[in-house]
Amino acid sequence: MTSSDFSLHGAIDLGARRAAAQRQQQRPASGASDDSSQHVIDVTDATFNTEVVERSRNVPVLVDFWADWCQPCKQLGPILEKLANEADGRWVLAKVDIDANPALGQQLARMGVQGIPFVAAVVAGQMLPVLNGAAPEPQVRQVLDQLFAALRQQGLLPEDDGADAVQQPAADPLEIEAEAALQRGDLDGAATAFGRILETAPNDPVAKSGLALVDLQRRAQSYDPAAVRKDAADRPDDAAAQVKAADLELVEGRIDDAFDRLIGTVRRTAGDEREAARKHLLALFDVLPPDDPRVTRARRKLASALF
Repeated sequence: MTSSDFSLHGAIDLGARRAAAQRQQQRPASGASDDSSQHVIDVTDATFNTEVVERSRNVPVLVDFWADWCQPCKQLGPILEKLANEADGRWVLAKVDIDANPALGQQLARMGVQGIPFVAAVVAGQMLPVLNGAAPEPQVRQVLDQLFAALRQQGLLPEDDGADAVQQPAADPLEIEAEAALQRGDLDGAATAFGRILETAPNDPVAKSGLALVDLQRRAQSYDPAAVRKDAADRPDDAAAQVKAADLELVEGRIDDAFDRLIGTVRRTAGDEREAARKHLLALFDVLPPDDPRVTRARRKLASALF
């Protein structure tokens, strides 16, 4: 999810460009990222064609457009690097600092991308949008699973290429349709596709999680992030204020922070306020897989807060 806080337009001043250029000069000349992984590379305006476009003719390349001032980028980046290393060469992650590489940043703006982090897949020289905004690790894994499944179905990848890190079964076509709708911002289309899955499989965990995510994104799009954070800080016992702040934290990938915020509200409040925080926390659990360890931990904490 993006917000005006992370707009590409007018957000990067000369000081930020200078700092980014210094960071670029301090990186290893080989282009490897700080973790020295051969599967994660830093890319510049000058090397993009060789390192991304040409490389993509042999192996899929995911491109992470980020900047040092972008907090959601710092949430998403480590997740992508972890998954790239797990993939062990089935795909490569290319990282682009748009402060240090203004030509690529301007190209994003011309493409209509309104904010970062933005992740694209480049396959056989063609660029496809994948993610626009931070997301929790389970959702990122799911998106990549569906991406590579769709590419294999279209014959763009061999059956054994681009396999996801957790080796999940190929996604249902309706799941691919729903995820594509999410990535282009068509929340109504995503909700319709997930709903069609639930018509035949009422307990489908992916569809249930997908609808919960659609609801979350709809709410978050209506928020003024600065106002939400101020209200939450000013009114710690106001369940409505804490609920909105938790929504934003979850969208930004700060999952434990979102859960802990609402558990703390349950502990501090009583009556209707307490019940509102509890119910919303249960709704946020649905965004993640039920066996996610963060959900398990939060459920234990919630039980302790209630009894």
